[in-house]
Amino acid sequence: MKKLLLGTALCFAALSSVAMAADVSACLITKTDTNPFFVKMKEGAEAKAKELGVTLKSYAGKIDGDHETQVAAIETCIADGAKGILITASDTSAIVQSVKKARDAGLLVIALDTPLSPADAADATFATDNFIAGELIGKWAAGKLGADAATAKIGMLDLAVSQPTVDVLRDQGFLKGFGIDLGDPAKWGDESDPRIVGHDITAGNEEGGRKAMENLLAKDPTINVVYTINEPAAAGAYEALKSIGREKDVTIVSVDGGCPGVANVKDGVIGATSQQYPLQMAALGVEAIKTWADSGTKPTPTEGKDFFDTGVKLITDAPVAGVDSIDAAEGAKLCWG
Repeated sequence: MKKLLLGTALCFAALSSVAMAADVSACLITKTDTNPFFVKMKEGAEAKAKELGVTLKSYAGKIDGDHETQVAAIETCIADGAKGILITASDTSAIVQSVKKARDAGLLVIALDTPLSPADAADATFATDNFIAGELIGKWAAGKLGADAATAKIGMLDLAVSQPTVDVLRDQGFLKGFGIDLGDPAKWGDESDPRIVGHDITAGNEEGGRKAMENLLAKDPTINVVYTINEPAAAGAYEALKSIGREKDVTIVSVDGGCPGVANVKDGVIGATSQQYPLQMAALGVEAIKTWADSGTKPTPTEGKDFFDTGVKLITDAPVAGVDSIDAAEGAKLCWG
């Protein structure tokens, strides 16, 4: 009987060990849970987690820039025994200490969309090449204006005063694409080109975009080109311009390529936008955590880059020679897949 009981106990112990080994949990931490970009990211993570049998817990800041909530989420993920964390950091520098704590505890940490500062503070980054995304809309805007680009009046609607990496990369990419000399490419706001009316921040939402546009118009009401960090900010900028009857003669460009943003391209609200693929970013991230849990193998970056490039396409219904693009109808088929 003792042998039988011992054998049974060992069998249960072995089964328990297998169950524990197979139980993979992951965390998704986004900047907010209201921005459609992060909603789609969550959808991609949840679908892939269900497919792979991964337990996924999701967390988000109250607003874009809510660093403290993201720190608390990382602490919770560590305490819960998660195998990995996917994060779009609100403050890409300040979050590094918390990320290090997670990695030291054995978690795989993957930055989604927004590289950390420094980028190698995370185990990997799955993202759009945000500099190229900005460069595409900059080239398109310069091409659309033609000779008038030399005397453009540009309003820059950025994300936050902390200048997270995604904010800097898109901004600086746009300026380079437009043909403007950069100052320090690791930050925005130090350029000396007189065509730049100014920079203002939007928090990546429509109300922030409207207020920032109003601020810049008060500085120079002749602005005729507007760069926006994302499409909600672009929608707000458009409303501010519409309120003074200037929505028809100002070119707005943006980055995201979400379904509402592509619809705004079709409707003429946004002239061109660079389309990202957040659902794919998140799905690939969940796959990477499952692989890490199963084999200890970390993801590898795209050849020639220090991150895994999930791709970008320019969406516009007014193509410009020399700038590859697809139209809004095609963009609507691809939006955030």
